[in-house]
Amino acid sequence: MNNMKKAGLLIIFSIAAASLVAQQYLIPHLEKKGNTTQLIVQGKPFLILGGELHNSSTSGAAYMQPIWEQMKKKNVNTVIAAVYWELVEPQEGRFDFTLVDSMLAGARKQNLRLVILWFASWKNGYSMYVPSWIKNNSDKYPRAKDKNGKTLQQLSTFGEATAAADARAFKALMKHIHDVDAKKQTVIMAQIENEVGLFYSPRDYTAAANKSFNSTVPAELMQYLTSHKGKLQPELDSLWKQNGYKTAGTWEEVFGKSVVDEKNWQTLSYLTEELFTVYHYAKFMGKVAEEGKKEYAIPMYVNAWLKQPLTPKPGNYPSGGPIPHTLDVWRAAAPAIDMIEPDIYVDDVFYTVEQYHREGNPVFIPEIKPGIRSANQAFWIFAEHDAIGFSPFGIDESKPDDDPITKTYFVLRQVSDLIIQHQGKGTMKGIFLDTAHRTQSFELGGYRVEAKLGSGSFAELAGFSVGQKKSELAGGILINTGKDEFIAIGKDYNLTFTPLQQDGKTLDVEYFDEGTFVNGKWVTIRRLNGDEGTGGGDYGFGFKTGNVASLKFQPSANGDYSIVKFKIYRYW
Repeated sequence: MNNMKKAGLLIIFSIAAASLVAQQYLIPHLEKKGNTTQLIVQGKPFLILGGELHNSSTSGAAYMQPIWEQMKKKNVNTVIAAVYWELVEPQEGRFDFTLVDSMLAGARKQNLRLVILWFASWKNGYSMYVPSWIKNNSDKYPRAKDKNGKTLQQLSTFGEATAAADARAFKALMKHIHDVDAKKQTVIMAQIENEVGLFYSPRDYTAAANKSFNSTVPAELMQYLTSHKGKLQPELDSLWKQNGYKTAGTWEEVFGKSVVDEKNWQTLSYLTEELFTVYHYAKFMGKVAEEGKKEYAIPMYVNAWLKQPLTPKPGNYPSGGPIPHTLDVWRAAAPAIDMIEPDIYVDDVFYTVEQYHREGNPVFIPEIKPGIRSANQAFWIFAEHDAIGFSPFGIDESKPDDDPITKTYFVLRQVSDLIIQHQGKGTMKGIFLDTAHRTQSFELGGYRVEAKLGSGSFAELAGFSVGQKKSELAGGILINTGKDEFIAIGKDYNLTFTPLQQDGKTLDVEYFDEGTFVNGKWVTIRRLNGDEGTGGGDYGFGFKTGNVASLKFQPSANGDYSIVKFKIYRYW
């Protein structure tokens, strides 16, 4: 081989090696894929099947030792866990990452990922996790005040020294994580603070806050509103429109004097004060995120305590948090924040998720009330909203066999790659049914599909099924994988398919297989027919009406969810 050929091959190998290294050490990030956004970890899309630990769990390494293994047994692939400013920087300027390293070691031993929660200036509105040297120096690190001048427990967003100290500590944390974890990528995202906002007052009334409220609305916010006019959240756009779409002036001149409605919880009381408060929380937290990203630019998000009927006014719920009607202000003031997400403890889960699923804001549910209901709602959230992750709160409270999420995650682990493949393509639908909403209809793959609560067996319909309780809720996913081909995930519901274009032919199920995925490839466990799913026996009894194809899930002895693959055919 001559020297020129050797040199050419060396160049090719060098380029290939460099490319391989780049892929291996590409940090976790969000990536736009067609109509959706995905979380990329070690070069591949990743679904977070998560669980958030209780607040104090990771404050003790020995306490956490048995919990890591329990998380693995719950089929969790990602643990959402707190890192505490007061323990990271117990003395100003002196950092201790011992607990952080113990978290990394515990997660790695079980092959788990981590999302870290930066419990710092605020947690659930209050300033409880700040170090003692912050707590005991209100002159340097001021607290907020209410309208009567009463000092509140919460740190003021107008404390410049507070913002600088918080950002410095978070930057040190992210540098440490980068140095010890960038190659392994145990930590894949970070949450900035937690459910921030003021209690007892819709805004801060310190001297600095009063001066700012009576000054001109910041130019960067007005520029954002102007450039996004017509695309803003309707509540914000309506308020701005009522005041003539002014592009300059004080907060009250631009947005008007607030109304207060004591009777209707849905009224946006103190909205001008709330928007003002939102802007300053977002500026503070945006600075923290920006400093952290200088060291390790993994995805960063904020989470919201939602407005609810029992907490109808800002100050009853944390005023300044990222609730739906304030999202535009957050995006304008904190561009370093990648995602704005809800903590869901309200009944209307689906409406809440829809409010946060906006262009450029992928859905991640960092907290949701645990239990059988949310364990079934997870399917709908992943399939309907291309969610990058889902996480019940207090995941360490129950044993794996007692937690409904264990079975949900067991089946979702098997189909994660399939879900990722179909995100943003319109080929996937989420299903959630309960006794208040027993049916769900939608179009998919050329069919009108109806999902019904219950197995669909004649015995259940007639009320004489032996040893089986009637289904009270069900969750699942239906994916159109090809012409007339589908994969369904779930249990306790049945499906009927009616063609959108009628051709006079009769429909039936060509085959119906129960199986799983191994290394991304379908493996059939058994062919289902007759009584077990496609007709005949106690399912049919000759009662089929209409030109539809029908199927049901075969009940599992231990209550597991099923994965079934089937194809519809037509005949004269």
